[in-house]
Amino acid sequence: MRSLRARLLLGIVGGMMLLLLVFSLVIYTLIRRALVNQFDTSLLSTARMLAASVEQDGDEVELEFKVQQMPEFQKAERPTYYQLWRQDGTVVVRSSSLGADDLLYFQGPLDEPFFQEFKIKTGQPARAVGFKFNPRIADNEGRNSSQPTKTQALTLVVAKESTDLQSDLRFLRWLLSIASGGTVIISVFIATVVVRQGLNPLNSLAAEISAIKENDLTVRISTERMPTEMIPIKDRLNDLLARLEASFNRERRFTGDVAHELRTPLSGMRSTIEVTLTRTREVNEYQASLSDCLTIAEDMQAMVNNLLALARIDANQITFRRDRIQLADLVDSCWRSFSSRALERGIVFDNRLPAHIACESDHESLSMVFSNLLDNAVEYANEGGQIWTTGRQMDDSVEVTIANTGCRLTNDQASQVFDCFWRGDPSRTGTGAHCGLGLALVQRIVKAAGGRIVVEVQDGGIFTVRLVLPVA
Repeated sequence: MRSLRARLLLGIVGGMMLLLLVFSLVIYTLIRRALVNQFDTSLLSTARMLAASVEQDGDEVELEFKVQQMPEFQKAERPTYYQLWRQDGTVVVRSSSLGADDLLYFQGPLDEPFFQEFKIKTGQPARAVGFKFNPRIADNEGRNSSQPTKTQALTLVVAKESTDLQSDLRFLRWLLSIASGGTVIISVFIATVVVRQGLNPLNSLAAEISAIKENDLTVRISTERMPTEMIPIKDRLNDLLARLEASFNRERRFTGDVAHELRTPLSGMRSTIEVTLTRTREVNEYQASLSDCLTIAEDMQAMVNNLLALARIDANQITFRRDRIQLADLVDSCWRSFSSRALERGIVFDNRLPAHIACESDHESLSMVFSNLLDNAVEYANEGGQIWTTGRQMDDSVEVTIANTGCRLTNDQASQVFDCFWRGDPSRTGTGAHCGLGLALVQRIVKAAGGRIVVEVQDGGIFTVRLVLPVA
């Protein structure tokens, strides 16, 4: 049942069949009850009339002659049968149509009729009503009033063939079956048309999606004549297309940025070599040229290493060890690599992290994070500026803040610092270690470690990076 069309058809037709079945059963039950009640009412009326014609004279029980001659008891086909018993089970009288046969003998409480189905001697279905009653006492003028007649309860059973009733019920069952079957067939046809028309918007949506080319992701799916239920799907697809477009644009920019970042140092290395080779030079000049080329190569290697690290993190190809790390000691250790450069620029560093703040994380990865952040702070802090770190313990995490003065970025620009190859310097000087990959790498590592990182520019040109790392 993978087909949506089949599910809808099965649901519609199955629901219709269930409703028709319930409806047919209810209709049949109500009509059958009405017909049976009508049949039983007629039968009981005849039985009451017979009981009213029975009179007791002493020990004799008689039935009025006129009642026995009624047409329903005398007709040759499907007559009405009756039989009367005394309390001891002896037969008082029976209808002539019974011959020597007996009806079912059953009785209930006095003057309370009881109905029952059975088959007569011919094998035809019949219904009978039986009840116990006290007969009427004959009023004889010559009777001795000092010796009143004692009444004895009699049992009367009146029966009649129910062939016509059963025939009517069979016709009703046939009629309901034919009507239900025809309704189901018509419902299948209508449901097929309705489902086909209802699924047309899906086909239209599929056609719109197939028309989108891989080189033009600016196209969006329209909502014209689209059912309300499909609008969320359209919105999600358009969101997906927007994310894909943004991702492809980032890939294109990334390729261009990589080409630019590699072209600049390669051009510098080539020009250095070409100038050196224009004439014969002293050994120290060759050494100086090679030293310049080595510096450029080291910067290029640093950029390539950062790119490889980003690729591995994005592909989940790195593993994190869990070591207990004292954050204040780690920051002091990472700062040693930049202290000389900071001293040359007159930058003052103040590590205000409390000694007790610690977390469980990968030591090497966290060292890379703090080294990149401190390197970035030394690079872009103003001459004679300040760099400081603070921190605080929270419920299940720690917050570490690294701030530096001399920031010239706006908050809008600061929101882009985690993009690959983005730098506040539009001229793209300083290719290599500061090619715009450091903070992107920091963000990926922090997220992979289960933390989060945000940046903001505060009043006075203070650039703040806030890290939130899980304690465990």
